Amino acid sequence: MATPKIHLFSSFLLCSTFLCFLHCTLSLLDPEDEVGILVQADDVKMVQSNRDSRKICDFSVGKWVYDDSYPLYDSDCPYLSSVVTCQKNGRPDSDYEKWKWKPTGCTLPRFDALRFLGRMRRKRIMLVGDSMIRNQWESLVCLVQGVIPTGRKRVTYNGPAMAFHAMDFETSIEFFWAPLLVELKKGSENKRIVHLDLIEDNARYWRGVDILVFDSAHWWTHSDQTSSWDYYMEGNNLIRNTSAMAAYQIGLSTWARWVDQNLDPLRTQVIFRSMSSRHNRENGWKCYNQKQPLPFFSHLHVPEPLVVLQGVLKRMRFPVYLQDITTMTELRRDGHPSVYMRAIGQNERQKQGKGLSSDCSHWCLPGVPDIWNEMLSALL
Repeated sequence: MATPKIHLFSSFLLCSTFLCFLHCTLSLLDPEDEVGILVQADDVKMVQSNRDSRKICDFSVGKWVYDDSYPLYDSDCPYLSSVVTCQKNGRPDSDYEKWKWKPTGCTLPRFDALRFLGRMRRKRIMLVGDSMIRNQWESLVCLVQGVIPTGRKRVTYNGPAMAFHAMDFETSIEFFWAPLLVELKKGSENKRIVHLDLIEDNARYWRGVDILVFDSAHWWTHSDQTSSWDYYMEGNNLIRNTSAMAAYQIGLSTWARWVDQNLDPLRTQVIFRSMSSRHNRENGWKCYNQKQPLPFFSHLHVPEPLVVLQGVLKRMRFPVYLQDITTMTELRRDGHPSVYMRAIGQNERQKQGKGLSSDCSHWCLPGVPDIWNEMLSALL
């Protein structure tokens, strides 16, 4: 009669050991490491990063909250372009650096450089687009570079691409200049042609990248006087009379086809960041001397480029996350360089409209793009 008791005891011991192992293993996992699941929201593919899988964390809806613990770096970061170092260029106020974004119904984690680099170990992340995403690239590099020893980081250049390397993590954070995504070439008589159906000259640089973050809208909305091309082509057809948004839709569709046909969602994550707001009314002086975010809108306007982008993403097979920053940036007319895109003195600051230009498109750093990267880190 002793044998069954021994077997019962052995089974109990084995079961207890397994449960202990399972508990100890789970206790080593940080619940914040959960990436989440793919869900559909308004027919546009969204990534849920909320720890509660029953809720969708929509980072695009929220408000700006003053936080004296910001910024997360200062304007002495050596990787910043001089046009965005507003403090160095003489801007007298600095509160624009101290606003964080608080989404409605969830929390946006503070950027943690070591944690981010740990997740990006042996990976390439590339930001593709215009000078607005260059703004974001500089922010991201400054957010991480402070935890890397001087001799273990470097920047390399390869044609239209540049890359910051965190050598100990075998990680590269890259920027690729492609403001229209599709190809812009010189034609006969030195005419500048946007080839709405050609993309491979740019896209060949995107292969093999683990995380791709795209942005393209600002150049498409330039007026005839400021546009960087003379006409469009699709195939052998010359297109002279079409709206900018019709051309934008064709160009984005070319990009979408390339992603659908060439990328593997098990190998590559793709994020498309929506257009950041410009405050260029009043001849570029709408953002001058602004010191606080707007608290709210009396009415919400959805810009046409965002509508076009949403329509293209809905038709894609590849799961692309739309990082919508348009509304949150519309509230931040205080965050632009304005006249402080270069070093100016007190006398010049008082000459609004008299020989000075005002940049109400790009963003001071530290500043608003740091929050885009907190969102990006949470999504990844």
